[in-house]
Amino acid sequence: MKRHAILLLHELLGLFPCVAIVGVRQCGKTTLLKELLPGWKILDLERLADFNAVARDPDLFLRLNPGRVAIDECQLLPALFPALRVAIDDHRAAAGRFVITGSSSPELQGAVAESLAGRVAMIEMGPFSLAEAYELPPSPLYRLIAERAPIDALAGLLPRLSLDQIGDFWMQGGYPEPWLKRQPRFRKLWMQNYLQTYLDRDLPRLFPQLDRQKFRLFVQMLAQLSGSIINYAEVARALGVSQPTARDYFHIAHGTFLWRHLPAYEKNATKRVVKHPKGYLRDSGLLHYLLHLRDREELMTHPRMGQSWESTVIETLLRGLSAAGVDYRAYHYRTGAGAEIDLVLEGEFGLLPVEIKHTGHVDARSLRALRDFVNERGCRYGIVINNDEAPRRLDEKLIGLPCSAL
Repeated sequence: MKRHAILLLHELLGLFPCVAIVGVRQCGKTTLLKELLPGWKILDLERLADFNAVARDPDLFLRLNPGRVAIDECQLLPALFPALRVAIDDHRAAAGRFVITGSSSPELQGAVAESLAGRVAMIEMGPFSLAEAYELPPSPLYRLIAERAPIDALAGLLPRLSLDQIGDFWMQGGYPEPWLKRQPRFRKLWMQNYLQTYLDRDLPRLFPQLDRQKFRLFVQMLAQLSGSIINYAEVARALGVSQPTARDYFHIAHGTFLWRHLPAYEKNATKRVVKHPKGYLRDSGLLHYLLHLRDREELMTHPRMGQSWESTVIETLLRGLSAAGVDYRAYHYRTGAGAEIDLVLEGEFGLLPVEIKHTGHVDARSLRALRDFVNERGCRYGIVINNDEAPRRLDEKLIGLPCSAL
């Protein structure tokens, strides 16, 4: 199945000496590497023979392999990064020489910032997006956002999926292997083993001082916190750890792409705003596994249903923007009086507030916070994503888009 990021990967390889692909484990990074042009040498540092081949003398390895080399899980070998800098600088003008991947953002981004700044482009990759899961081309929405298209251009977007297809993706999540198998029993066992590997192998290797038992409890807690405003003091008390330790746990979960951290949008505030961050588990299938939800019927009656839907839509939108190479920063917004906007995007396209509803019909009175935000900050328009049948102008500067348009 084709990943939308492959187009961005080939574009960046034509411009930069090195491209780094980061993302959660088992999201398809290694499979994406196999879609590179013929003649590329691909090494996986989790394979002992490949690790030894590079680790014995990284400088010599890169002199013997000066181009078309892809190295998977490169955060396992910190000595690789200074060697890459030397190899790149020896032929600085040559593009498309190396691809590296990693599943731990802090380690990889720290190494890139220290050794490879200006020499590498980064792609953040997630599990399947809604369009990828059904083998559809990228939605025009992301190009329209990037190009600052007028609101009327968004009104021409057409739904491409049924509500049943969207509901199926929402329930199962986007991890490629369980999505392709489509067997509830397999999905449950896969999620169980995935979390076990994450907690017992990946984290101790990356963070050897981590209290694994406390962090295991923390991961279970994330399912109840997903989609909520985060109070670090309350989480620390519940876990029996210090507040700085609780913050570190969130940092680790975000850095290993299990959790999406959304800071509060505080810029140009005309009202008192809540400054606590918000967050959610990035994959809805993993969330539903931790909540012990077996099917959509149980999901629809669960107290966390609204938060689950909101996080699924946000993650689908952000995965689409990342795959399209759109530069953005994501926030949430809530005032002290309770006015709330689910997602605020800021980037080269300007400021774009997004409200998310599970219903097909949107009550105009429920959009007051979105309308006020658009007017107070001079946004070109705001978007409401729901389950309507087609795009609909809700106001002069508000447009409703069906989730299937993503």
